[in-house]
Amino acid sequence: MRIAKPADATATEHPLLNEGVQHVIEALQRLRFGVIQLTVHDGKLMQVDVTERRRFNH
Repeated sequence: MRIAKPADATATEHPLLNEGVQHVIEALQRLRFGVIQLTVHDGKLMQVDVTERRRFNH
């Protein structure tokens, strides 16, 4: 999965936002089944939680 970066976005504008978005993108690329939960305070991404689900056939 590839997510396009807006043409007008620069790393100097919102370095923490870009770091958070990068973590989300990396989690999406790794995760096969599960949940990605974002914690936002005052409109700012504060935390990314990733829960992976694995099922075993018995």
